[in-house]
Amino acid sequence: MLVEVNCSGNRAVRVKVDEGTDPRYGTEPYRRSIRDYVNSGFIILDKPRGPTSSEVVSWVKKLLNIGRAGHSGTLDPGVSGVLPVALGDSTKVLQGIANAEKEYIGVMLLHSQVDQNRVKAVFKEFTGRIYQRPPLRSAVKRRIRVKTVYDLDILEFDGRYVLFRARVESGTYIRKLCYDIGEVLGVGASMRELRRVRVGCFREEDAVNLETLREAYALWRDYGDEALLRRVIRPVEEMVIHLPRIYVRDSAVDAIAHGASLAAP
Repeated sequence: MLVEVNCSGNRAVRVKVDEGTDPRYGTEPYRRSIRDYVNSGFIILDKPRGPTSSEVVSWVKKLLNIGRAGHSGTLDPGVSGVLPVALGDSTKVLQGIANAEKEYIGVMLLHSQVDQNRVKAVFKEFTGRIYQRPPLRSAVKRRIRVKTVYDLDILEFDGRYVLFRARVESGTYIRKLCYDIGEVLGVGASMRELRRVRVGCFREEDAVNLETLREAYALWRDYGDEALLRRVIRPVEEMVIHLPRIYVRDSAVDAIAHGASLAAP
């Protein structure tokens, strides 16, 4: 199942009025001072296995000496991979990626030997719209929810171990998905390893680890070298690059900032 997501930011623009903007107000993302850049940026972090997502965010706050930070898409302690972390003012737009689709690579253990073709058939059954009840240890109410599994592919099959890739709707529990597959197979199954390799437009090859972030901050703090810090932290505009946008006149900014609605005439 193919779902198109515009990650380039290139869209056709319908112009109502061609009008300039006052250069005295606002700054292009990469021309912001380093302090403003950090306080309105975000990090595509490669979360390690072990700590909770909240613990990792707390470490980022202390490391960068900022007052606020938040993350989108909680990863369990034993799960590694892509964790978007918003810094300072950019936490206000975290909702922009809250519903982004997720992609995972995982290892499932079958509790008894099963024919490979049977496993492939059941994987196909779990592609598309599925029903899930959140696990006992979850932050949401345990009512049955409908989620979409866009792709569910077997990458390797080794005895009772199944290496798989899952591309799913936000809020889909992969551990529960493995459990449910085991129930349908009639032998039981459990998730043994999991790594998130993509959140919306952000892939694991774009992610940075905590050590790189620490090095980047130290280079700026101790030597005034901003280059690495500007590479590992991204401007907030990139967080919502996949969303449609509306350009407004300078004269409309104040009204919009005070809650005025946007509507195309």
